Amino acid sequence: MSDTATLRKQLKIKAGSAKRLYKEHRLYQKEEEDLKRKLDKYVAEGAEDWDIKNTRRMLEESGKMIKDSAERLGGVMQELRELVLAAEQDSSLAEDEDLMKAREALEEVSV
Repeated sequence: MSDTATLRKQLKIKAGSAKRLYKEHRLYQKEEEDLKRKLDKYVAEGAEDWDIKNTRRMLEESGKMIKDSAERLGGVMQELRELVLAAEQDSSLAEDEDLMKAREALEEVSV
């Protein structure tokens, strides 16, 4: 397999990974917000200790997952940036669809 074909394949893989990890990261953030609301509601209503403790545990778990997904996303984004820069140096990939999609993924996830 030529370097260009390998580069094109890696662009496609890393762009897909970046989008997937970004979506996963957003879902964990939303879950954390929902759990915070649920915990506040339980505390305000004087719910059972088990419910409050369990919700706190789930909230901690979400926080860990947010950190983990952010680290993984950061790594994939760095690799994708490097691949895009390498692809931009290759004149045969100047108008390549996979390169365009990789750029779009960088813009979408960077926001």
